[in-house]
Amino acid sequence: MSAARTEDAVDGKSAANGGGPVRPEGGVTILRPTDLSEMLAAGTKDVHEKAENTEFVKDFLRGRIRKELFKLGHVALYFTYSAMEEELERNKDHPDLAALYFPHELHRRDALARDLQYFYGEDWQDQTGPSPATRRYVERIRQIGREQPALLVAHAYTRYMGDLSGGQVLRKVAQRAMKLPATGEGLSFYQFDGIHSAKAFKQLYRSRMNELELDSHTKQKIVEEAVLAFHFNMEIFGELEEVGKTLEDDVLDAGPAHGAHGEMQGDVSQCPYYAAKMAASGGSSYVCQMAVTMLRNPSGQVLLAAWIAALAGLAAWYLM
Repeated sequence: MSAARTEDAVDGKSAANGGGPVRPEGGVTILRPTDLSEMLAAGTKDVHEKAENTEFVKDFLRGRIRKELFKLGHVALYFTYSAMEEELERNKDHPDLAALYFPHELHRRDALARDLQYFYGEDWQDQTGPSPATRRYVERIRQIGREQPALLVAHAYTRYMGDLSGGQVLRKVAQRAMKLPATGEGLSFYQFDGIHSAKAFKQLYRSRMNELELDSHTKQKIVEEAVLAFHFNMEIFGELEEVGKTLEDDVLDAGPAHGAHGEMQGDVSQCPYYAAKMAASGGSSYVCQMAVTMLRNPSGQVLLAAWIAALAGLAAWYLM
């Protein structure tokens, strides 16, 4: 991982050193093995290795998109982010969370609600509900919000940093494949109006996180919680894959994903779809109940891209 210069984008001041990364003269941050971001990278490596090579993500890398699951992915994201952001709000003054509280810049619940209204209509709340795996994920977030708020760091970091890392590429592919309006309807989830530079904000966030005054035991618990977050997301991914098996083979072809990479210049290892591949496991299959319930919806479902964006997030620190 490369060293990064970090400045406080909120108040214009450099982040306080505290017990975090060492900054020699010149403002360059030198990351240490005991920094939380480094511990997360090392602690989740096995999850990445276990989860690579899913067929769905290979197709996504080629720009081939299943049409019927996008809304389902957005529904799962809506309930997950709603729970997480409510717990972050409730614990915003907690010493282990206050420095990472950026509601204007990061919160996604309202953006997801706009997307769901676009896809489902005004009565979207009557048509949607959390799947079994999503409920388990939400219950865990609620539990740690009540009992161990510091562990919310693991969920916030994996979610938001991934949204900022891979979301823009996914937005372009989804927009092209589904022929969504160029004005952005249906894709609000990917748009961070309060952040001017995603790269600078990620550096700020990582610096703030590394500077939290956490003992080694708490850091390790956060790493373990991040691994658990991977598994919750893999369960949801497994549900969506099972739903996909019940649908007709209706694929929207956006063309090869490298066409949207821009500065990535075709390097698959730097692509957020590759991050999703590293983060998504094909081992779980929970589903039929959710499949039957959702397929009764006359408006149908659209694609897996939204949840893949979130899964890409789970690998954000590994690729940064």
